[in-house]
Amino acid sequence: MDSHSRPDATLHGYAILALALCIWGAEVRQAAIASPPDVDLALVLAADISTSMDANEQRLQRNGYIAAFRSSEVIHAIASGTRGRIAVAYTEWAGPRIQYLVMPWTIIRDRASAEAFAAALALAPLRHEAGTSISGGLEYAGTLFNQVDYDAYRLSVDVSGDGPNNTGYPVTMMRDWLIRRGEAINGRPITINGLPIMLRPEGDTANLDTYYEDCVIGGPGAFIVTVKDAGAFETAIKRKLVLEIAGLPARPMLVATPLRSPRADCLMGEKSGR
Repeated sequence: MDSHSRPDATLHGYAILALALCIWGAEVRQAAIASPPDVDLALVLAADISTSMDANEQRLQRNGYIAAFRSSEVIHAIASGTRGRIAVAYTEWAGPRIQYLVMPWTIIRDRASAEAFAAALALAPLRHEAGTSISGGLEYAGTLFNQVDYDAYRLSVDVSGDGPNNTGYPVTMMRDWLIRRGEAINGRPITINGLPIMLRPEGDTANLDTYYEDCVIGGPGAFIVTVKDAGAFETAIKRKLVLEIAGLPARPMLVATPLRSPRADCLMGEKSGR
């Protein structure tokens, strides 16, 4: 080998190394693009569409969520998270086997994605179905977490309704199952928050807020936000979403706990047949 061949061999080696690094870098970038993003929160919104919800209440409920995702407060809360994005699925429920996936898991990270989610939700038809099975709605929400193929730091279900569970499994049994289910998914309990709708409080619905506190919600930092006035519906939903996204309780620990007896009869809906 003469004195002029060694530099050529060295340069050739560098060229091969550079090409290999470029290929590796491209593969890493492609993998990063292909892999689903991690999120701060995976949130299931579970809305009541039972026949006790009249057409006005249904519109208020749906429009409240649409307006909330278009609001600067909710978009800012999402952007302020560690990962700056959340995943949301919107479901509707009535009887034990009546659940609809209105909006599948959707990543929301900025105003454009939030607006797109709100616009798609606005186009979905409104439904009325028989039965009020909060337990069925919670069970269905739990199955949706099987479809989350990215890491979510927190898992939460937001259930709204205007009456107690009156059919299907007892609500406390399904509440406890759903909370524990989070441990198998990402090692953290699922939090269940509530939005009791009390526009016409009478009979079983007169103390619906207490019922939701004692029988429906649970998990770390669980809370309720009550709607007692139609004009406050949008504000209540917006406040609730901001608190859920930020991981902050509305007031100290409204988590149902076996350390005290429930103030509400968790089977009152089944007993009354409403």
